[in-house]
Amino acid sequence: MKMTPATPSPSAMAQSADEPPASSKMIEVELTEPLPAISHGVPGGRLWVLARLASEPVAVSILRPDAELTPGQFGELLWPDLATPVTERFAAAGLAVPDGLPAEGLLAHPSLGPEDVNGTAPFISVVICTRDRPAQLEVCLDYLARQDYPNFEVVIVDNVPSGDIVRKLVDARACEPVTFRYVAEHRPGLSWARNTGAEAAVADLIAFLDDDDEPDSRWLAGIARGFARGDDVGCVTGMTLASRLETLAQELFEELGGHSTGRGFTPAIFTRKGPQDPLFPRPPFGAGANMAFRRESLERIGGFDVALGAGTPTRMGEDSLAFTLVLLAGYSIAYEPSALMRHSHRRDMDGLREQLHGLNIGLLAYYTALLRHRPTVVPRLLRLLPLAAGYLRNGRSLSPPPAPAGLPPDLTKLNFRAVLSGPWVYISSVRRQARVASEAQR
Repeated sequence: MKMTPATPSPSAMAQSADEPPASSKMIEVELTEPLPAISHGVPGGRLWVLARLASEPVAVSILRPDAELTPGQFGELLWPDLATPVTERFAAAGLAVPDGLPAEGLLAHPSLGPEDVNGTAPFISVVICTRDRPAQLEVCLDYLARQDYPNFEVVIVDNVPSGDIVRKLVDARACEPVTFRYVAEHRPGLSWARNTGAEAAVADLIAFLDDDDEPDSRWLAGIARGFARGDDVGCVTGMTLASRLETLAQELFEELGGHSTGRGFTPAIFTRKGPQDPLFPRPPFGAGANMAFRRESLERIGGFDVALGAGTPTRMGEDSLAFTLVLLAGYSIAYEPSALMRHSHRRDMDGLREQLHGLNIGLLAYYTALLRHRPTVVPRLLRLLPLAAGYLRNGRSLSPPPAPAGLPPDLTKLNFRAVLSGPWVYISSVRRQARVASEAQR
């Protein structure tokens, strides 16, 4: 029975004495194997359970066990959250639908698992952009080396390297079966680094993740499955969960929606005609920590806007803009939950506060960038104003779920000053990046 707590990376091992620890625990269970006993309760806290059916993630169940649980009791608590996705998958496979989750696990059958794409696996270039975080990068590369996928390379983009530690880390993997390649980008900013990585990539399918990500062993198989959903798929996004919940700030961010984007575990296809308007990406179509593009779609939109994203005054938004531009260009986006990624949330409240502040700034920075790239969308934006006005009038956080208990009051409301600064911040960033580009050409 697989019951795996999230394993901390070296950079995440230390708990700040000033930050209260999270009261949550995280485990995984494979539903076709015997269920474990829960040997202890989580007093005052919660148990986050990622449920898999024949290795495919199907649901997250959040329980509040205050005492030990037998396997049977554990199954009874899980079943209400799992009944719908599990019975749907059994019915689709033509199997008898279970009416509960027994202690011995559910019937295992080959048709329950995800479709095997390894036989026709397209070549994928994985791009990781990093800056001065070699310990986290090494953990990420270890996860990539264990991918259950036969046909890929990894391009590591060292953004404004302060030394040769990343190059040496990559060179040390020269004898591994996976191809790891090093590229330096001396212009600061995540979007500069991502564009450089895309140019260096060999494949026509280019997947991006962060250096503090932990890709599931079937992550690339899920990416390939998403692209196989149609020739017009220009982008694939996946499910992104927390890699660990060790501090209260990490737990609160996950309660606010985290990077999972509210999409759940059901695959979906999005086009410029719906089911969600490309110009109102809240919740977004995915997250930059877990996305992949066809080269032609990325080139069609001009790559990532270098005035948006980490390392710029706007702090973020380059991923949302890329998703919107891909849809407006006539491509579709495939959301594939089996492309599972785990991401490290900010560990302290100051980091969470900074992240949510960046979301506030990024809201109108994103729309300013959109108007710069696609001024013809003005009429559509005007039609969306009533919806946007209602959204802002509520004064809610930008994430879809209700604000959780325990979140400081200054984080439960939109910071309108920060939101309204977005256009000026973006314009300032455009000018700054123009100077950066000019200096790089000298």
